[in-house]
Amino acid sequence: MTTSPHEVLGLGNSLVDILAYAKDDYLRAQDMRKGAMTLIDEARAESLYAAREEPTIVSGGSAANTIVGVGSFGVKSAYIGKVKDDTLGRAFAQDIRANGVTFATAHAADGPATGRCFVYVTPDGERTMNTYLGASQLLSPDDVDEELVRSTPITYLEGYMWDRPAAKQAFQKAARIAHEGGNRVALTLSDAFCVDRFRDEFLDLMRRGLVDTVFANTEEALSLYQTAKFEDALEALRAEGVLGVVTRSEKGCVVVEGEKTLEVPAFPILRLVDTTGAGDMFAAGFLAGLARGADYYTCGRLGALAAAEVIQHIGPRPQVRLEEIAKLHGLTY
Repeated sequence: MTTSPHEVLGLGNSLVDILAYAKDDYLRAQDMRKGAMTLIDEARAESLYAAREEPTIVSGGSAANTIVGVGSFGVKSAYIGKVKDDTLGRAFAQDIRANGVTFATAHAADGPATGRCFVYVTPDGERTMNTYLGASQLLSPDDVDEELVRSTPITYLEGYMWDRPAAKQAFQKAARIAHEGGNRVALTLSDAFCVDRFRDEFLDLMRRGLVDTVFANTEEALSLYQTAKFEDALEALRAEGVLGVVTRSEKGCVVVEGEKTLEVPAFPILRLVDTTGAGDMFAAGFLAGLARGADYYTCGRLGALAAAEVIQHIGPRPQVRLEEIAKLHGLTY
């Protein structure tokens, strides 16, 4: 176990999630691409906010969700992200700190409002996201706490950040500092459409050694290597020389590193309610195990456990203490 004050640090978009149920007809009427994350402007955000019906409102953002999940496993975590000094921004900060996460990034005094993500859950449990980045776009290299990055064994980066130059620079700065300190840098590819936009740059991050651990789901892996065959994508990922972790929904996950291939099963669930946060929580469990030196199989099981918990209720964060569930299943880390 590390003697550092923190074990996992995340950088990402700081958003407030507004979750609601919707039918496919509604998505089509709103010209939304089912299953995708679409960036929207402030006018569109205000229009959707005004049209909401009985939503669930929680603090969110992909990397922030993951870091909250890491903390739920009892692993010391910290987060860097930007919100405005407004009502939603203060609520975000209060919420993430209430979950035991260190969050000290200065709030923006001016500029756009705190970002928000409208998440529409269809009856099949699929989620469609419309994201207004707002103040999260203001994250810059100056917000990267060099000592925090240097002293934390794992830094986790969100692929969605690659949409903005300043956040991209913050991302790269954190990766360099982490590696200078001999630490691990993990990247989540975030979304297949995000991969479509930045495929070459994501590949370059691995090939230049800025990233040594990659999380992806099946669609993201296929998009990354522009293939329809999962086995081909897996072999291509293996050839990058990184620790690759690919989730496969009810099939569990596959872990590759060098010549090693490990398949880890999913946990059974009673009912699929909402897939929002499934990938985020899987990464949380895997990172929690990795931070404590657990073997990859245990890491995968912890990830599967966290994903199974979050998809059985609405919302992207655990409703129970994941550390306690892990104990019930005999998972030690």
